[in-house]
Amino acid sequence: MTSDLSYVTRPVEQARGLPNAHYVDPDVFAEERDAILMANWAGLAVTADVPEPGDAKPVEFLGLPLLLIRDRDGVVRVFQNTCRHRGMILVDAPRKIEGAIRCPYHSWCYSTQGKLVATPHVGGPGMNTHADIDRSELGLIEVRSHIWFGVVFINISGTAAPFEEVHADLITRWAEFDLPFYHGGADSTFTLDLNSNWKLAVENYCESYHLPWVHPGLNSYSRLEDHYHIEEPGRYSGQGTVVYRQLVGEDGKTFPDFPGLGAFWNEGGEYTVVYPNVLLGCQRDHTFAIILEPKAVDRTVEHIHIFYATPETDDALRARNSEQWKTVFREDVGVVEGMHKGRYAPGFDGGRFSPAMDGPTHCFHAWVAEQVIAHRQARAAE
Repeated sequence: MTSDLSYVTRPVEQARGLPNAHYVDPDVFAEERDAILMANWAGLAVTADVPEPGDAKPVEFLGLPLLLIRDRDGVVRVFQNTCRHRGMILVDAPRKIEGAIRCPYHSWCYSTQGKLVATPHVGGPGMNTHADIDRSELGLIEVRSHIWFGVVFINISGTAAPFEEVHADLITRWAEFDLPFYHGGADSTFTLDLNSNWKLAVENYCESYHLPWVHPGLNSYSRLEDHYHIEEPGRYSGQGTVVYRQLVGEDGKTFPDFPGLGAFWNEGGEYTVVYPNVLLGCQRDHTFAIILEPKAVDRTVEHIHIFYATPETDDALRARNSEQWKTVFREDVGVVEGMHKGRYAPGFDGGRFSPAMDGPTHCFHAWVAEQVIAHRQARAAE
């Protein structure tokens, strides 16, 4: 079944949301995989996953076996985690590459830049070369990648415009945060498993409408009326607050601020979605990134990472900050999963948007619909 998306792209006061199939149908999930997640700049990981040269981490993205690695020169790269010989997985657990990336099957070896550097016995016992095996043509397949806000973005299809062009507006908006970011470490990263489609986590993050009922603690000091919408159709959307309350320890300590920020950030914070699957938040003294990993049509993993302005922060304060955000993000799980369950109701037609409150969510729905429509048109023209 091809879903009708014509009403999704209408103005917010006339539009309906994406139809149920886009949340519960495996075939539509596969269509969105190609049209959205592989065709655009999707979030994969953070650079802190491979902090030192030689660090390597296997990562799966929509079933694709990938290898995140920081090469000998300190450059973070993404390769297909597959030997060019017989397709064996090269790295099956995070580890340090001391010499070369060695295939455990026949010991073909690759440099951390992906070059094929050794092919033992490929020409027969004791013969490590063969005229028909051109090493220069058999390096690891590199996946197009870009780093921004500490996040490693990838474009599987290789067809997206450059990241700096696609997200030029948001990069400009947050130019003050073009600074070094320091990951808070083991206590500043955690995951949440959601029994829901990945898009529902995006939709919930876009808006502040739910704050009074889902986040009563947060709403007690950063109220619904203290928030504003961020709506850039076709690019990004989210929300901001003019009442960010900096965390203060029992001894009066606070986190160091990012240097050079304007007066807005004294009490302001912004929370946007970098379409399709990265949720970012920035405040005067820390930022965070949530990378949504779509595992199936009805299963998503949230990978949360918190960053600071300096490499060293107070341990107790950092732990409190992590726990505070963990509480907020956990509060969202029930409503995200509840919305997913609701999408199995055949009478639900995608829902309506409040023109006053749901603009950022409608922006995301319209963008998804436009991506899928363009993909269908391209397929039809082939």
